[in-house]
Amino acid sequence: MTCGCVKPIVCPPQYVVRDHYAQQVVPVIHPVVTVNRQNIVNVPQHFIQPYTTNVAGTESFYPGYSGYAGGGASLFGRRFL
Repeated sequence: MTCGCVKPIVCPPQYVVRDHYAQQVVPVIHPVVTVNRQNIVNVPQHFIQPYTTNVAGTESFYPGYSGYAGGGASLFGRRFL
């Protein structure tokens, strides 16, 4: 006797994966090496060595000019009274 019921078809299961993540701290070490270098740079240091010489000179007077050679254009060589 059949009851008119149909036998159900069972399919293979389908999987739904729900991933959950938990954080885990992993230490990562970055070594840093500091190198101290001293670089020598040549820097010129100038020295001035003054010297003085005595030279015998003569005063020149030019007729027609007021004063000594050089005229009145500059104060150097002018005669001041």
